[in-house]
Formats: sequence, structure tokens, C-alpha cells
Amino acid sequence: MYTFLGITLVLALLLTINATATMVAAGVGRLCKPLLWKCSARTRAEILFVMRIGPPVIAIVAIAAFMIPSYLAYEPHATEEVVSFKLGALAALSAIGVGLASSRGLRSWMATRSLLKNWLASSTPIKLESIKVPTFVLQHSFPIIAVVGAVRPRLFIASHVLESLSEEELAATIAHEYGHLAAGDNFKRSVMRVSRAALLLIPCGRSLDRAWSEASESAADEHAAQQSSLVALNLASALVRIARMIPKGQRQVMPAAVSAFLVGGEDTPGVKMRVKRLVELAATDPRLLVSNASLVRFAPWLVLSLFVVIGVTIESRPQVLAAVHQFVEHVVVVLS
Repeated sequence: MYTFLGITLVLALLLTINATATMVAAGVGRLCKPLLWKCSARTRAEILFVMRIGPPVIAIVAIAAFMIPSYLAYEPHATEEVVSFKLGALAALSAIGVGLASSRGLRSWMATRSLLKNWLASSTPIKLESIKVPTFVLQHSFPIIAVVGAVRPRLFIASHVLESLSEEELAATIAHEYGHLAAGDNFKRSVMRVSRAALLLIPCGRSLDRAWSEASESAADEHAAQQSSLVALNLASALVRIARMIPKGQRQVMPAAVSAFLVGGEDTPGVKMRVKRLVELAATDPRLLVSNASLVRFAPWLVLSLFVVIGVTIESRPQVLAAVHQFVEHVVVVLS
């Protein structure tokens, strides 16, 4: 019973802390939305990403640094406590979430690997002066421009896209993809998709996913527009041109570790908003498009790192572990 109770408590508290922190993060995100929109897109994307992955990180640190050590140190092995129905149900939901997260991560990795294998089989390597990652011309019905992979990225361009875009438009789209590469967006998207299973019980947390996705695309557009106003206009032109190539009613579903330039047609709100924003950026001095100061952009990372450091620093103190164990005991009583 000692081991079973401990595992049950770990799972139940993992879900509870994650759910609570996610709801807080989603609420803070809504309250701070006006402030976030005053930041550059890259700063906004960094803040939203930390807000999105912060809750599971906090939950894991709390369990590993506090709950498990306090349980091992103060819970008697001959405990008479039993796992109640409420506690067991909460632990079961958490176990399902962990299983779904693991399954989602595995399926995403396999889907990316399969996609890469298929695309490599139907593509030809080419060299472009404007990009240093391996680049391939792909035979595909959809107007593909996508970076595949989080560790060893490869750029794929559909043959009809390569033939249709002007040299300037192609350079602008590659500059956009470089924005995703510089920010590590494929890796971030993979992490978010793996941890999305926990949001099955917290629908409000999904708003952070959507907000980050929009911010990361805007950030990549800004990254390209920083080169010059002409690049911004060329990127807007490429967006419209590629959107018109998309077969009507068709969308391309991509794995997490794939950064696709465009998946919706020219009539979709996302394309219209990006084109409008790029036209606005073209009328802005490129020097004003530089992301906010590093301190502002990485403040959420500093806060999250500080939490982890403090947790690791104080977790070994007996009085802290005793207080945590007392809290856990109250939780067991409440759920009995």
C-alpha cells in the first residue's frame, strides 16, 4: 500500500498542479493581452511559449523536488491510509494524460520521420545562396515550402512553387523560414504538442497554443521584414501567390516538427491578416522592427528558471519537506 499510495499521490498532484497552473497562465494571458500586443511578435511568442510550458515544468519540479522526497522521508512504510475513490479517479485521469502525452510524442516523431522519408524519396537536392540548411525540390501537388526537423532541419520547396515565385519572392520566403529556424519553433511546437494531452481537461489552455502559433508566424514575418521594406512586400506577394496555388478546400496537415510556410488559401483570415501586417511593416523603418530588449523577451524564462533554482535549493531542508508532507496528508483527508 505504501508504494501504491505514493504513485497515486504523485499522479494526482501532477494533474492538479498542472491544471491549476495552466488555468492561471491562461487567465494571465487574457488579462495581459493588450500589453502583449504592444511587444514585438518575437517577444510575444517567447512569453506565450513560457506561459504554455511553464505549468507542466512547475508540476514536475514540485513533484520531484518536494512531494516525492517528503513522502519518502516522513510517510511510514506501515501506513494504514488507503486510496479513496476520488484520489484514485484523479490519479487515473492523470495516468491517462501521461499516456496520451507519451503516445502523442511517439506518433509525432514517427509521422515526421515518415514524412521526411517520403519527401526525400520524391525530391532532388539543390543549392540556394540564401540558405545554408540542406534544400530539396519536392514533387508535390500542394504548394509546399516547409522546414522539416527540429535537430537537423531540411528545407523542402515544391517544384511548381520554385518555378512560380520570382527570385526576390523566393528569397523573402526563405528569410521567413530562417526566422522559424533562429527561434527553434519546430522544437517548441513539438514540446507543446507532447504536453497538449494535459489540456484535454483544461480547454482554456488551448488558447495559449493558438496565440503562440499566430505570434510565431508574425515573428518570422517580422524577421524577414527587418531586412528591408522591399523584402516585406515581396513576402506579402509570395503569400498571395502561393495561397492561390492551393487546391480549393484542401489543407495540408503537418507533424509538429514541421514549419510550413502556408497551409490555408488566400481567403483564410490568417493569410489576409499576414498580408495586411506585412504591408504595414513595409511602411515602417526596419530599425524599429528589432525585437524588444533581451531582458523583456526572456523575463519569463528568468522567472521559470528562478522557480526551479529555488525549488532545488530549499527542497532538502527538513522543515520544508515536513510542511509539504503535512499538506499532502491534508489532501488525502480531503479526497477521502
